[in-house]
Amino acid sequence: MIATDPRSTLTRNTNDDKHSWHLSPYGERRPPFTFATNGVHVRSSSVARATPAHRPIPQPGRGPGRRAARRGTPLEGRIVTSTVVREPLAPPGPARSPVAGVASLTLRELLDRPRSAARVIAAFPSAVYVELRSATEPRVLAVVGSDAVRLPNAIVVAATSRDLPFAAVREGDDAWVGDGVVEVSGAGQGGPAPRLRIQVRTRRWWDPSPVLGPVSLPQLTHGALALAAETAEERCGLADHPGPGLLADRCADGDLAHAVDAAERIVGLGPGLTPTGDDILAGLLLSLRLFGGAVHGGDPAVRLADWLGAAVTAHADTRTTALAATLLHCASRGQAGAEVAAVLRGIAGQAPLRPAVRRLLGVGHTSGADLSWGLLAGCRATLALATPAAGRRKATA
Repeated sequence: MIATDPRSTLTRNTNDDKHSWHLSPYGERRPPFTFATNGVHVRSSSVARATPAHRPIPQPGRGPGRRAARRGTPLEGRIVTSTVVREPLAPPGPARSPVAGVASLTLRELLDRPRSAARVIAAFPSAVYVELRSATEPRVLAVVGSDAVRLPNAIVVAATSRDLPFAAVREGDDAWVGDGVVEVSGAGQGGPAPRLRIQVRTRRWWDPSPVLGPVSLPQLTHGALALAAETAEERCGLADHPGPGLLADRCADGDLAHAVDAAERIVGLGPGLTPTGDDILAGLLLSLRLFGGAVHGGDPAVRLADWLGAAVTAHADTRTTALAATLLHCASRGQAGAEVAAVLRGIAGQAPLRPAVRRLLGVGHTSGADLSWGLLAGCRATLALATPAAGRRKATA
């Protein structure tokens, strides 16, 4: 009989629209077949359906068949349509409920619009990077734990890397972003059916644009010297390459054309998700824009940031990684990660500088040192461009 599969059961006719039937994972189409039992011909349906939880499985000698027999209705010779039901496998682990997240304002427009398709491009114990299939920036967002690096395009969840919040996520998983939610799903066990791995719903927002307020030139000079002292023993990833030094010199000289040329030469230069050249450019752009807008006479530095930002982001999607391209777009708008923002506030005298620099230098393999190098180059260029000609030599000595 049909008991060849121990999970198979026999139910009543499923032509009943009063119940919400759900296809089983085994719901492939099969040719119908007929068998006989106790003189009753039973024909199976071609599509397997699951039995509703509130409907008991008919037992022998009970149910409508027996009532019909009591009324004298013969069952022999009738055709009864039935369904072979295969119970779904239990999911490997508890059901995942939505996780609350605090999202960067950089992502507000992205999260407020209708859902769009995306995919996971990298997954780590403390962070997951999701790329959208879109031509507009930001194209990449990060879902990170509370103890991870907080990039300007990050959604932060209240879990640490020890909690393994992203243990089920794999590179290449499908994702959906929009309507205030980020969902990641992957293939379930035993088949291609998608299975929800994590769902993050935005509950609050954080601002990635630090407000440095008015900063005096002496304070900026002091902060730049302090940053140089803290990073004196650090080497950026392109320490042996002439490109970064040439870029810093051209920026300090106000040589716009050659500065743009030098910046374009180091876009995407270096290995990793965020190449060294891009980290240097991000720090330089942030320092020029934010300190140029905070000091007296800093307009030339802001204009330089405008030109450099437009040059390095114009074709960044084809010259560097997707994540680095998004971070360059953020930096060109003055949007910084939490660790970089803390260093900027330390240079401006709003917070202690040393612990902020230590935290930044611990980011990535060389990313922290690269960002610090760019920040220092931007401070020096801002001072050179904002200081009157008679005092430039003293400020850059």
